[in-house]
Parts: sequence; C-alpha cells; structure tokens
Amino acid sequence: VMTQAQLLCVCLLTLCLTTGYGQEGKFSGPLKPMTFSIFEGQEPSQIIFQFKASSPAVTFVLTGETDGIFQIQPDGLLYHNKALDRETRAVHKLQVSALDAHGNTVEGPVPITIEVKDINDNRPVFLQTSYEGSVRQNSRPGSTIGTLTAHDMDEENTVNSVLEYKIVDQIPKVPRDGLFLVQTYLGTFQLAGQPLKKQDTPQYNLTVEVSDKDFKTLCHVQINIIDINDQIPIFEKSDYGNLTLPEDTAVGSIILTIQATDADEPHTGSSKILYRITQGDIDGCLEIETDPQTNAGYVKVKKPLDFETAAVHNIVFQAENPEPLVSGVQYNASSFASFRLIVTDVNEAPQFSQQVFQAKVSEDVAKGTKVGNVTALDPEGLDIRYSLRGDKRGWLRIDPVTGEIFSVAPLDREAESLYQVQVVATEVGGSSLSSTANFHLTLTDVNDNPPRLVKEYTGLFFCYPPKAPGSLVFEATDDDQQPLLGPRFTFSLGSESLQKDWEVSKINGTHASLSTKHTDFEEKVYHIPILISDSGRPPLQGTVSLAGIILAVVFIRMKGNKGQDNAERAQASEVKPLRN
Repeated sequence: VMTQAQLLCVCLLTLCLTTGYGQEGKFSGPLKPMTFSIFEGQEPSQIIFQFKASSPAVTFVLTGETDGIFQIQPDGLLYHNKALDRETRAVHKLQVSALDAHGNTVEGPVPITIEVKDINDNRPVFLQTSYEGSVRQNSRPGSTIGTLTAHDMDEENTVNSVLEYKIVDQIPKVPRDGLFLVQTYLGTFQLAGQPLKKQDTPQYNLTVEVSDKDFKTLCHVQINIIDINDQIPIFEKSDYGNLTLPEDTAVGSIILTIQATDADEPHTGSSKILYRITQGDIDGCLEIETDPQTNAGYVKVKKPLDFETAAVHNIVFQAENPEPLVSGVQYNASSFASFRLIVTDVNEAPQFSQQVFQAKVSEDVAKGTKVGNVTALDPEGLDIRYSLRGDKRGWLRIDPVTGEIFSVAPLDREAESLYQVQVVATEVGGSSLSSTANFHLTLTDVNDNPPRLVKEYTGLFFCYPPKAPGSLVFEATDDDQQPLLGPRFTFSLGSESLQKDWEVSKINGTHASLSTKHTDFEEKVYHIPILISDSGRPPLQGTVSLAGIILAVVFIRMKGNKGQDNAERAQASEVKPLRN
C-alpha cells in the first residue's frame, strides 16, 4: 500500500513532467498569485500544485473559469480532470481561497492563471471545398489566376499554423504537366509553363494540397480557358441596296435586317455583335437592335422620318464586339456595310410653333388693339390661313394671313378674366389639312365698377313712435378685382341737410351703419342717399338710396356715379330690424 508521502512524491513528479515548472520551481507552497503553463491535450487527473495556508485552515475552494475542468482538494491540491483545449479557451482565470472551520475566508481569494500551451492538433482547412478560375488563351506565363485561402486553428505565428500550398495533380496533362503553379506560402495561383490554347482543352482540373507540419488537406480547382477576341465580325454583304419608305412610317417599325458573323467562341463577349450607325443619320432617326441568339441586326425607326429635312440618307453601319480586340487585330472594311434610305413625301398638316399661346392685356384696351399672334408652318411649304374657334363672346379677330389677333369689342375682366379660344391653321391647296392650338388671353383689371350694395335690404323698419335712436347695418361691394387685404370703402351721407337727423358710421372696410340721431320723427317714408367710395385708381363712387318708412318697409336703391338709377334686386337683410 502506497503511503501518503509516497503519493505526494508521485504527484509532484507528475507535475514536474506535465507542467515543466511552478512558481519559483516549487510544486507546493503558500497561497499567493501564481501562473502555470500546461500543454493542451494531456491526459486528465493531472496535478498542478498544492497550496498551503499560513493561517489554520480547514479547506480550500476554487472559483472562476474552471469550465468543469479544474478542481481543488480540501487540502489545497489543484488539478485538472479533463484534457485542455487551447482553441476553446487559451487562458483560464481562477481564484483560490482558504476557509476556516466556520466557512470564513482566512486567506485569499488570490488569482491563479492557467495558460494553455498549443500543440498541433488542428488540420488546415480551405475556406471553400472547390475553386474556379479562368485565364485567357495566349496569356503570358506568370499571369495571376486567383488566390487559394486556407486556415489553421492552431496558434498563429507558430510552427503549428504555418501552411504550405502545392499542386499534386493536373488533368488533363496536355500539352504537358506543370502548366500551373501555386506560391508555397501565399496560395496565389499562376500560369506557369506556357501560353494556353482553348483548342488544346477548354478546362483544367487541379488538385491542390495545403499542409502544416503534421496534417494535409486537399481541394479541387477548375481553370477555364477563355477565348480571346482575335476575330472581327464580317458582314454577309457590304451593300444592302436601296430602301424606300414614306415619311409617316411608324416609330418602332423594323425596316431592314442585317447579318454579320464572328468566328470567336459563341455566346461570349468576343463573338457577340453590336451594330452602330456611323454615317448618314445625323438626326438619330434609326437604331439597330441585335438578336442575342443569331447576332442578326434589326434596323428600326427610332424617330419620325422627315422628307422635308432629308429625302435621301446614305447609311453606313459597323459591326463590332463588346469585348476589345487583342493587340494587333483591327476592324476593317469587312466589318462595315451600307444601304440607301429614300424617304417619300406625305402631305402633313400645318404645325404650330407651340401648342399654347399666351398674352395679357388690360380690359380697357381700345377696339382694334393687337392682343397677340400665333405662328404655324406647313411641312410641304404651302400657304396657311388662320381662323378662330370658340370665340363665344365675339371679342377677337385673327388676321387670316399673319396670325395676328385683335380685339373687336370691349373686353370685360369681370365677365371672363381668362379668355380661351382655339386657333385653326389650314393649308391652302393640297388636302386642306388643318391643325389647332390654344390661345389664352389674360385680362388685367381696371377700376371700372362703382361700389354697390351686396343685396337689396328689404323689410327694415323702426317702430313708431320711436322711444330711442336706432340704427341699421348695410354692406357694400364692387365687381372689380379686390386687394389682397380686402376692399376698403368709405361711407358718407349724400346730403348735408340730413346730418341733423341721420348719421353714417363706418364699421370696417365693407360695412357701415345708418343711425337716427333723435326720436322726433314723423311717420312717413324717408329716402336717405349714402355716398360710397372705393379705393381704386382712380376711385369710383356710388350713391345708395336707403328708403326708410317708419312703421313700414325700408327700400334700398343705388345710383351710379353718372346719375343713372341702377336698381338692385336683393334678398332680406342679414341684420335684424331695429325696434323699440
């Protein structure tokens, strides 16, 4: 049977063999901060150190990042019961405390650091199981194709994580083996031996190995050989002859199909053909679309053709690739073709220079004043005659030859502030085609309407005999354009002789009141003229006649500034009649 002393010696010997060192080269000692280094992957139940308390202690306890691996015996023996893994946790932070019989801490806690030392226990792994790259045929040796990347979870910048790359197989081995290389420590993939030709093989499959000092991992690399653009497009014929079209051919119509071929690899940027018009279409009336499957070119009308602008177009177009040609290869006459487009005339309606013509004049312009003009041209050069349509008030006249528009009657902004008519341009001769445009005439205001009452006030009366002075309220307006802040009228009695009995008081810019000054009135009808002035330039005045009947109806009349009687029919007053 092994004695306790013998067991301690075995433990200390094991500690020496596994850790290599303890604090100050001892395997037991007082409780104080310590650091230990232990290799990962060792067998469990390895003793690390035995702590001793300077004060009497019954037991030791362990806390911190134990991960269920580190334990301590009551007598202070620290050990680990599982193998360590640096990739899981490289450093364990622990605390050890000494307790007395009552569970009180007599020493500590003190920090204990366990550093897990790396061993090469991780295989290098490629970030991808397979890679794909491409290289143009005839590329120079040394051309970079791509970079392979692998990773090792062992400690960085150590011998355990240094990786080396190499190619272990090439399929096919034509024209020979060793056509590619990979840089040993960088993983950069390059063309090595000689320029490649797609005719030899369009694809190479390589097996690449990455290794550290103990492990190896393989991955698959596919290298595609890309055709270079060393063949130019060639037209099936250089002249597509004459093509005659009327100028009203619909936009979007396909008018011609052209064809060129390219000997480069099909369905690549080297063989795809784009067609471009290089001469004869200054206005951009045509475009060419390519069929992606056949490389046929469809010439289409992009903008309306115009016989009057150009009746004949000598069109030259080129076939080219989206991929640049290789050095030393150039497009030549085989990549160009032409055709002649003849545009025939179609009688077209006159065309206005704009669809809406606008003008602005004062509403008081004299009859016969020019208020605007319109212009139109006939594409065939025929003469044009102008006329008006929709002149419902008969205010305007248009000169049939010049397109000038004149007033032929008094204009009235209050009747219509924006007067809209249509102008018709008709060609003289030919098919007598016509077209229309709009003419908008804005009328600006002049102060040509005297003030008036907003309505006729009826049913107003005073009780007789009056016991106290009374008053009634009335409102004025006029038909001219009002200021932004609203109308501002002034009010006064139309006769000085009325001032001893009546009084007019302004309430605001539109309202005033008529009041009696006493109660000594006869029972009869009173006609009270009131003068209302606006704030226009020049100002206008209107005389309103308020007919009041004591114990009867009060009538309201308005007289214009020229003395004529402008009777206004109205509704009942909005204010209550004044009563005793």
